[in-house]
Amino acid sequence: MFNTLLVGLGGFAGSILRFAVNTLAQKIWPHPFFPYGTLTVNIAGCLLIGLLGGLFETRQMVPAELRLLLIAGFLGGFTTFSSFGYELFSLARAGQFIPALIHAVLHLTLGFSAVWLGFILSRAG
Repeated sequence: MFNTLLVGLGGFAGSILRFAVNTLAQKIWPHPFFPYGTLTVNIAGCLLIGLLGGLFETRQMVPAELRLLLIAGFLGGFTTFSSFGYELFSLARAGQFIPALIHAVLHLTLGFSAVWLGFILSRAG
């Protein structure tokens, strides 16, 4: 139960920061033809998960609870794209290039297809 609360607390903070960064990016780049806010959040999340993942890997004294709070909670609330990027990096770093390619292609094609299907289903009926 405590771990669930840690993830929830981190997710709460990450979601608030995502909203703030997205809002700020839209003020800096006010052109609606491109989602700069989402791009900013996703790239920042990837940078953070790479940094934290590397630090946690080299400093194995970091408590599991802190990892849950920051990785699953905070970054999960900030952007799940960072998890995608880190998993893709981990596969590539391990020399698993075919699974990495499959991972990337499936996420992009199935994700887009699911959004499209959901939109079609919302109009049917």
